[in-house]
Order: sequence, then structure tokens, then C-alpha cells
Amino acid sequence: MQAKPQEQLSLADAEVILERLPQRIREALFARAAEIEYPIEAVIEMAFT
Repeated sequence: MQAKPQEQLSLADAEVILERLPQRIREALFARAAEIEYPIEAVIEMAFT
């Protein structure tokens, strides 16, 4: 049985990613999320694309 891939990044997954990033990148992602009023997980998705 195969797991179905998720279409969107979950908040829990976003937190795991953020923990592993350098502080300055984390701060920049949070600043961008606040600036455009998007959830942090959406901003991380945008950064990956």
C-alpha cells in the first residue's frame, strides 16, 4: 500500500524545515509571511518553487 502524496506543506512539516535553516533565512521567511499576510508554510512552498 502506497501513501498518497500531500499537495500542500503542513504546519508540522514547515516547522521541521524551519528548525534546520539558518537563523537569518528563518527570519527572512517569517518577515515575508508577515509582509504578504500568508501562512509560513505557504511562504516556504513559494521559496521552494
